[in-house]
Amino acid sequence: MGAKVSAFEQMFAEYLDVSHSVMVNSGSSANLVALSALTSTLAKHHIKPGDEVITPAVTWSTTVFPIVCVGAVPVFVDVDLDTMNINPSLAEKAIGKKTAAIMPVHLIGNPCDMESIQAIANEHNLFVVEDACEAPGAELNGKKVGTFGDIGTFSFFFSHHITTIEGGMVVTEDSKYADLARSLRAHGWVRERSDNQKLAMKYRSLNSRFLFVTRGYNLRPTEIQGAFGIHQLAKLEDLIRIRENNADYWSRELSKYSDFLILPKTRPGSRHVYFGYPVMVRSEAPFKRDELVSYLERKRVETRPIMAGNFTQQPVFSSLPSRIVGKLRNAKLIHTSSFFWGNHQGIGEAERRFIVECVSDFIEKRKSRRKVEPT
Repeated sequence: MGAKVSAFEQMFAEYLDVSHSVMVNSGSSANLVALSALTSTLAKHHIKPGDEVITPAVTWSTTVFPIVCVGAVPVFVDVDLDTMNINPSLAEKAIGKKTAAIMPVHLIGNPCDMESIQAIANEHNLFVVEDACEAPGAELNGKKVGTFGDIGTFSFFFSHHITTIEGGMVVTEDSKYADLARSLRAHGWVRERSDNQKLAMKYRSLNSRFLFVTRGYNLRPTEIQGAFGIHQLAKLEDLIRIRENNADYWSRELSKYSDFLILPKTRPGSRHVYFGYPVMVRSEAPFKRDELVSYLERKRVETRPIMAGNFTQQPVFSSLPSRIVGKLRNAKLIHTSSFFWGNHQGIGEAERRFIVECVSDFIEKRKSRRKVEPT
């Protein structure tokens, strides 16, 4: 790490209008560092071993695993079908004696209802960790996601809105958590902390270059990653607009199939930055999700599940400490009936039109087949 990483951190903080940004080597590491900061015994109020963290059942693995890694227990709740994001009222119902935090995920770039989540957290004295790895630039009522809670996280992996090839960021308004993040990413030492001189004076008998004040990892980014970030961030708004235009086109052209498909929705006052374009096949459609996906793949339109789907249905789930609240009906439906295709700056008019043609050809053929089937 050096001047370029520092410059990127400052630029990213200014972009989000947040006080502190701490770069790490990946978005996965950002989640681990954020949660580790909140478990630090250096803070009077912290997450303790065995405490629970409420999180959506539809998520990605690197949201769940860091919760377990810091000794906490993930509590899975259902999501809304229209946004595929955590349902705030269900999150509130899941609060128990051991609940310490809520960790919402701005899935596929669609902002969660952070105002409701924050109100719930304030009422119950809970931490909020925003996983905004897929949502840089997404907003709710003019405020960027990642800045509502105690700590937010972002990813700059190759497939994300901007990339440092690998890379991530921890953001916060709290200088205490920012300094903990700086120590946690680099062995637990004090070198990059804002209070390093004060700590060096307190422990004069120890070499300040190798003064360790907390446990830590080696999750540091490189100067190359910082250099990429500096140039990528300047392009972010233009890249988001391309994604928004693509999504608007797909929603407009495919709306005629609303009897068969559920298309993404944006909550009023929010800005969806469309990491991908999610689609759900309705149960009454004359085809299944896997049939449409297979057709698109044969046409060389690559698809993905909605992240890890309903995470409680993954094999690893049986080995994790956890709690499930409710029947997760929507998460199960998303798991079996939804998928997304890619959305990025390389998709132009011809590519997005081709996707619509493929989906239309498939559905029209299925509609025609159903008409000629005997009753």
